[in-house]
Amino acid sequence: MVTINMASSLENFRRFIISSTCKSYAPRSYLDDNEVFAEREEDLGSIYVEAADKVTLKKIRDITFVNARDILGIIYNSKSGNTSLKWRQIKRDNGKVTGEASSNSLTNLAESGVLTLDWVENYLRKKTEDKKPKEVTS
Repeated sequence: MVTINMASSLENFRRFIISSTCKSYAPRSYLDDNEVFAEREEDLGSIYVEAADKVTLKKIRDITFVNARDILGIIYNSKSGNTSLKWRQIKRDNGKVTGEASSNSLTNLAESGVLTLDWVENYLRKKTEDKKPKEVTS
């Protein structure tokens, strides 16, 4: 598990959720519409969008697609329970992502633009350094 505390646009976090849950079967029009978000019930690894204006569009498999505006926050929990992230609005469509992410989620966070390449490189460098045997001096 990796601790995440990163500024992110709403659109990048929306793309992360879609990549992590329903990209293979979501209608193309939903993927391209930045007001369409995925939600999921609690017992399946909850995803909840807190918005001033939200309308349910369609349920496909375990995902309910909603059209939402004026997003205040999004809570994302993976089915495995290994990832728990929150996006909170700071100003308009910019916010902050905080929580814990699995290595699989790190890949999706990087591909969606939530994490920068510099962040990933620094994380990998630190992880590699932590695995090196410590030199013992006397």
